[in-house]
Amino acid sequence: MIAESEVILRLILAAVAGGIIGFERKTFHKPAGIRTHMLVSTGAALFTLVSTTAFTETDPSRIAAGIVTGIGFLGAGTIFRAKDTVKGLTTAASLWSVAALGLAIAVGLYLLSAIAVLLILMILELNKISYFREI
Repeated sequence: MIAESEVILRLILAAVAGGIIGFERKTFHKPAGIRTHMLVSTGAALFTLVSTTAFTETDPSRIAAGIVTGIGFLGAGTIFRAKDTVKGLTTAASLWSVAALGLAIAVGLYLLSAIAVLLILMILELNKISYFREI
């Protein structure tokens, strides 16, 4: 069982990581910004921490599967069709990614999570390169 201070650290790190991704989304005036990304990441971390510490007799991977499904519904709410284009896919994908980020932080995969934050930010920055806007 992990120490309570470690649990608190993991929740804070999940919130910060989600906030970093959310800040990028906010700067482009996307439907889900800092608070939403922080809540998704923190919520995923909290579900994971509770499932791995409180329910030791059950399979904690069931919670991970539930998080993926739940975030799918949340992300679907950000996607809409306007004329000949579909909007919100990247925001939905970023919400899905920060849920995975929260889960990874909750189980203590700090290096993996830090690399994931950098990769997610790099991917989101591809929008600034004109070639990728046309794809």
